[in-house]
Amino acid sequence: MRGGKVLNSRKALVTGASRGIGAATALKLAQRGYDVALNFRNKAPRAEQVAAQMAALGQTALLAQADITNENEVLAMIGLVAREFRHLDALILNASGGLETGKADDYAMTLNLTAQMNVARGAAELLRPGGRIVFVTSHWAHFYGMKPVLPVYEPVAKSKRAGEDALRDYSVGLAQKGISLIVVSGDAIEGTITPKLLERKSRGQFEPVSAKARVLPTVDEFAEAIAAASVDADLANGQTIFVGSTDW
Repeated sequence: MRGGKVLNSRKALVTGASRGIGAATALKLAQRGYDVALNFRNKAPRAEQVAAQMAALGQTALLAQADITNENEVLAMIGLVAREFRHLDALILNASGGLETGKADDYAMTLNLTAQMNVARGAAELLRPGGRIVFVTSHWAHFYGMKPVLPVYEPVAKSKRAGEDALRDYSVGLAQKGISLIVVSGDAIEGTITPKLLERKSRGQFEPVSAKARVLPTVDEFAEAIAAASVDADLANGQTIFVGSTDW
């Protein structure tokens, strides 16, 4: 735990919060007065750096290590958040993947569908009325089956679309408890690992896509959109926020 403990402050859990979009989102939430549980798989020093930045903003950071594809670790993480925070006001489902090498064929679906639902179900027990789940996705995944996608990215797009669909179905019941779901979909984000992995795996096929999109959103812009979606009470349940061009 870092920072001063404020029992009445708003609480959030951000998955994949040790770097990139997740870390930036956690800091954006801290600027809005949130204490944040920082989920990370194995990058503890990076998570500790984010925690230190949150402490400088006067907010509490809870280090919540867990591989979200491991159901037992998810249960332990939710238990930790329950003990330390007692409740949640926002869950940011940011962690995703599927382009990694050396993983099983079903890894993308395990991470982007099964794991997302396990975390959502666990965190839903802690979300108060007025609470919100934000699912972070990509345009290629959100529009999967409607717009073209690079073949190398298709397993990710397919699995993230499946995760989004499952969360939308699940959110129908949550809405009766005053808990809403917002989807934030982004173009390829400048400075993140995904464009680099796509370029490496697709051997130059990614460049025309990014060129057609003209200016790619930055990590800061995407994180700001995610944090804003977490707190905007005027957003309708199930609404999708688009960041960057959807024209390709």
